[in-house]
Amino acid sequence: MQFRTFGRTGWRVSEMGYGMWGLAGWTGNDITEIEKSLNLSVELGCNFFDTAWGYGAGKSEEILGELVRRYADKRLYVATKIPPKNFKWPSKRGYTLDDCFPPDHIREYTEKSLRNLGVETIDLQQFHVWEDAWAKDERWQRTVEDLKREGKIQAMGVSVNRWEPDNVLDTLRTGLIDAVQVIYNIFDQAPEDHLLPLCETLNVGVIARVPFDEGTLTGTLTTETTFPPGDWRGTYFVEENLRSSVAHADALRPLIPGGMTMAELALRFILSNPMIHTTIPGMRKEKNVRANMGAADGNALSPALLAQLKGHRWDRTPTEWSQ
Repeated sequence: MQFRTFGRTGWRVSEMGYGMWGLAGWTGNDITEIEKSLNLSVELGCNFFDTAWGYGAGKSEEILGELVRRYADKRLYVATKIPPKNFKWPSKRGYTLDDCFPPDHIREYTEKSLRNLGVETIDLQQFHVWEDAWAKDERWQRTVEDLKREGKIQAMGVSVNRWEPDNVLDTLRTGLIDAVQVIYNIFDQAPEDHLLPLCETLNVGVIARVPFDEGTLTGTLTTETTFPPGDWRGTYFVEENLRSSVAHADALRPLIPGGMTMAELALRFILSNPMIHTTIPGMRKEKNVRANMGAADGNALSPALLAQLKGHRWDRTPTEWSQ
């Protein structure tokens, strides 16, 4: 496992982190299997775990808290997120700070997360949605400063809405945000335009989420793929999106080096960018943990292959199903 310095926090975080949404928000979960997968990730060097109150109304946080206690002798970094008060993902133009993150709500859900996690301080607290129009509102700024001063959080971050990487730039310039979480993968390369350079300038930590484009970049989806009732992926991969996603994945197949899977290619693409500090694939099975952790060995893709992958950039705009 390779490690990178997480912006101004100075934390040395594993290049391969662990995204915990699927542990509480998707169908087909087995808690014994989940715990084995989490344990294996720690044994293989993973030390960065990303969850949210919104993942099972605190259930995923509780699972992470149990992991931290099991490995009390290791330094595991805990990242979670405050849900918007209106419980709508993503935010939309016109939503106000009062709709999503009034000061009392920020504090209330930080306290809830502290209880669910069973910790005295949260390493990285994050806003689960965001609008850059709120950047200069002093109410969230003061609340964040207070929580840091009280020791309830160590750092504050923003999880950027899907396909809106520039919708946080003014907020980062306030100097109060220590980390940003953004969708970045072979298809979603737009963060390279403005967000990543600004993060580098301001020394802001960067978490690349959705490395597999919700599953497209695993190469396992077909136009016939369906999901069980209640599974979030069924609302994302509507017919329009599924058909286009499979086509984009198929176009990528000729570039996959021999002996490499599409999923490994996807992870190595992300980690070939030095401005990314960690990426957080979701993992529920030990075989996936082994495969994903194995991609964080410091071996970047060749410049020639990276240049070819640049041609697979797929710029999209938010829709009703993009959530």
